Amino acid sequence: MARTIAKDHDDKRARILKSAARVFAQEGFDRASMSQLARECGISKANIYHYYDSKDAILFDILDSYLLQLRDQICGLDLEALEPADRLRRVVREILLAYQGVDDEHRVQTSGMSALSEEQQKLLRGYQRDLVEFVSDIIASISPATFEDDAAKLRATTMSVFGMLNWFYMWNAGADSDARSDYAALVSDLTLSGVDGL
Repeated sequence: MARTIAKDHDDKRARILKSAARVFAQEGFDRASMSQLARECGISKANIYHYYDSKDAILFDILDSYLLQLRDQICGLDLEALEPADRLRRVVREILLAYQGVDDEHRVQTSGMSALSEEQQKLLRGYQRDLVEFVSDIIASISPATFEDDAAKLRATTMSVFGMLNWFYMWNAGADSDARSDYAALVSDLTLSGVDGL
């Protein structure tokens, strides 16, 4: 007879992932152990193995859950009624708000992905690529003549936007929604002003 799944299975799994992200972010993936993860989660090591058969499986699930949700949240925004500049403002703000509360996952993304298999990395990079292309298309639509024949300039501009956003947590940890919205407006203003001058 098949074993039934506990009613709180998804909640426990989510707690394991959150706790593991904290350990991986603080200790580094290579140095973290399943025993540490169990202590951080407040459960037994055997209980962790009930949900995940390896540290690698936990790492992949952290990044898969985080990046897939981020991509779907941002790329699923309804922007049809907005002008290109306002689309950029909305998307930049939503990205920064989506980063709130997931600093550990964000750190793990930048430092731990290389520990995964090539196939897993390819899947995760696909989520990242979808998000980058989504933002890139918005930037291109702001000034089509600027970027029409210069893919390198468009990529550099797009990655500059992500650069301004992705390291926000390093020097403004714990920023609330208002601070994030203010900084998102600054990033948008800088980007729009810069595009006008290109």
